[in-house]
Order: sequence, then structure tokens, then C-alpha cells
Amino acid sequence: MRRRKFALMLALMVPGKRSQGRSKTDGLANDRIKLAADYSAANRGKSLLVMQQGKILHESYSNGCLANEPHKIYSGTKSFWCLAALAAEEERILRLKDRAADTITEWRGDRLKSSITIRQLLDFSSGLDPFFELHEDGIKDRDLLAINRQLAAEPGEAFIYGPCSLQVFHEILKRKLAPRGQTPTQYLERHVLKPLGLGPQRYVADASGNPLLAAGFLLSARQWAQIGKVILCESNHVAPTEAIADGVSHGSRVNAAFGLGFWNNSRADRGGSREVDVELMLHEKWPKQQWRNACLSRSAPSDLVASIGSGSQRLYVVGSQDLIIVRQGWDSAFSDAEFLRLLFGRA
Repeated sequence: MRRRKFALMLALMVPGKRSQGRSKTDGLANDRIKLAADYSAANRGKSLLVMQQGKILHESYSNGCLANEPHKIYSGTKSFWCLAALAAEEERILRLKDRAADTITEWRGDRLKSSITIRQLLDFSSGLDPFFELHEDGIKDRDLLAINRQLAAEPGEAFIYGPCSLQVFHEILKRKLAPRGQTPTQYLERHVLKPLGLGPQRYVADASGNPLLAAGFLLSARQWAQIGKVILCESNHVAPTEAIADGVSHGSRVNAAFGLGFWNNSRADRGGSREVDVELMLHEKWPKQQWRNACLSRSAPSDLVASIGSGSQRLYVVGSQDLIIVRQGWDSAFSDAEFLRLLFGRA
């Protein structure tokens, strides 16, 4: 079961649009790839990599970019730390269903904070204020600031995207690993980055040595594609297949389109689904964001999942087609819905 394809797992959970059109053994049409590549380049695209069944179908660099040049992936960093959480769960270091207050003892006397689970921290449904100031330089201790931050909503009642929840998770992992003499960064490098063939990353550490979990990594298109191989279960073992499938294919009650660092397209086939520009929506204050029936593209397969970084950084994975796509660029009017419509050619 651990080595079964992510596509097979999703075939049982999310039937629908992916069964139409090309089969898994068919390559994407070259004319569709060209349309998508032209759209990406016209919108300040830097790199585009399309891989299917482990083979590169397309690789292009534009607007002065060099092949294999690292580029900021911004919030794409989050998914690496979420995989570290799954690896830690497999090793029984923690359980996602555990309450954070089991480790963050400071929360035990708070009626609401004491109910927050680790999974809610990773799905941004903890209710914690987003606290974007944690991105800033010159901070003494991000983890301490995050732990002391007040709730903006009751746990499980709102999707609040921001760095605060992840920094609390970092403190949990730090305390769990302390008896082993390991730091979370060392754990990430050993259990996630090394199996992907990646070395140490840009951690944007504070004065106490705590990395910023919400952003920071710089990766080339080929390097970022390695995490797609984990989702497809084609790379060295990082976490159990079933845990990855369960984590990324669905989210929380308050935002089903986001789970463990990945956005999913599972609502694409359903009546009333709405194509949502994730970056534009996240620019709104959290109480104004609307995630009900959200999907990335009604034109794309419903088992597509994506890692999304600011400035139109994208990693798409489609299990049913054994497909990995990396798009990097500079901030522009790039649209997931339009790019994926051009690529898959579905109305």
C-alpha cells in the first residue's frame, strides 16, 4: 500500500473529470504545451518545466533566466515543512490529530487554544491571527511571538492563511526533537530534502535560530519538481503514500481546497464549483475571503494539486496523468485557470 501510486489512491476518492480525454499513457499534446508556454512567457514567466512519466516533455527559460537558476518559491516552502510533519508522524514523533497544547504547555489553561490540533495548524484552520510581521527581519524569537499571538477566530471555524500557525508547529517539532538532540531544520534536511536530492536551503532564521516556515526557499524548476515526485510516489521515501494522499487531496471544513501546504482541484467536477484566483483571494483580509466550492480550474483534472507561491510561482501535480509542471516567474497577471485551460484544452 505504501508504494501504490497517488493516482490510484485518488481514483478511489475523487472520480470525475480526470477520466475524460487522454489516458495516463498519452502525452500532453505539443500544441497545448506551446500555448501554455507562450502564455507563461508573455506574463513574465521565467521557467516552465513539463514532465510526464518521468520524461521531460518541455523545458524552457525566458526573460533572461538561465537553466537551473534558483528562484524564490515563496509559499512553496510550506509544503516541504508539511512533508516533514508527515515524516515525523510516521516515526511516531507526533500525530497530526494531537492537540498542540500537549506540547505547548503554555496553552493548556486557554479554553480555545488548548483545543487546537497540529493538523489545524498545518491547514490554517487553527484560528490564530495570521501575524504577517513574522516575515520581517530582525526578530528575536518567531516561535515565542507566534505562541503568544491571540486567536482571530475559534479553532476550526475559519481559514486564516499566514505564518503564525506554522511557527507554532515549528516550536512543537523543536520540543519533540529536543530529546533526540535534533533541530527541526536538521530533521527536514535528513527526512525530506536529502531524499529529494536537495541540500540545505535559505531558512531566513531569526536571532534564536528559528527558520521561517512560511517562505524562504530558492529552487530551480528541476529542483522544485522533486517534491512532485513525492506526491506521485516516484521518489525516495519521505512519508507514507496514504498519508500524503489524505493530506493533500482534501483540506479542512472551512477550506476544502487547501491541505497540508497544497491546494487541490477536487471541487472542479462538482456543481456550483467556482474558479478562484488564490493569490488575489489571499490579498483580501481573511474575513472577506470566500473558499466555498473553490477550485483552481474547471478545465483541469480534479485530482490536480498545486503548491502556490507569491508572484505566480507554481508546482502542479496530476496523479492520474503522472504529470508534474513547474512554472516560475515574476509577479504578473498570471492566471491558474487560464494557464490550465490552455494546457488541458477543456472548456
